[in-house]
Amino acid sequence: MEAAVILSLREQEYLLGAIEAAVRVRDLRQFFLWTQGQLQALLPHQLMLCLQFDGSGRLTRVEPVHGGRLDAVTLRLLTDGDHGLAARLAAHCGDSERLPAISAGGRRTGDASLGRFRRELQQLGFDHLVLHGSGALAGGATAFALCGWPSAPTTRHAYFMTLLLPHLHLALLRVSAAGQSLLTPSVAAVIARPLSLRELEILGWVREGKSNFEMGLILGLSPLTVKNHLQRIYRALGVSNRTHALARCLSLQLLDAPS
Repeated sequence: MEAAVILSLREQEYLLGAIEAAVRVRDLRQFFLWTQGQLQALLPHQLMLCLQFDGSGRLTRVEPVHGGRLDAVTLRLLTDGDHGLAARLAAHCGDSERLPAISAGGRRTGDASLGRFRRELQQLGFDHLVLHGSGALAGGATAFALCGWPSAPTTRHAYFMTLLLPHLHLALLRVSAAGQSLLTPSVAAVIARPLSLRELEILGWVREGKSNFEMGLILGLSPLTVKNHLQRIYRALGVSNRTHALARCLSLQLLDAPS
């Protein structure tokens, strides 16, 4: 019997935030912001391959979700017909008893065959892999491969993936029902509006760990004005707090962009 996973208070907060945000996902922009924002707090990945199947188990849709733009060669290697990485991952998902699977360490690694996928991902610049899927469903299954981790994922990440899988499944189905594609969205397509120079300046001080009061002293603003700026930033980025806003900006390299 496997040991129970006890969530810390912070992990409980992150999980609740991710679930609450998932309920509001209805379109491409919201899905992208959710996967690059709240989901990253528990599952910090670079690339997500979303796989969708019909009622007979045939792969019908592949959507790579990435914080930047994937070049044409990488896209082809990931999504090409029967030979792309996504198609072969889909075949691996045929036996749901092997899921969730991770590419490194722990007892819930699925099986050693994930190693070959990891080697391919490394060549594309995305190390490690967490794979999970819904298993066969009458209305069509889904599966998700989270690639490109800052460090090796663990059985704890596999557990988080299990908890969030139903929300990933339903969110992808809602986006699909809207007839939208997630392929290579640009920054302009996935944030409500461009951030102003003042807003980017405030986010820069958030990155330095400054409080609203400290930012007010530095910028000559009241703490309330700083708070109002932050609320507008959250709405523009589709996030709910400064941690997620900072993660969102870093994933899109907004704070590194020239003025």
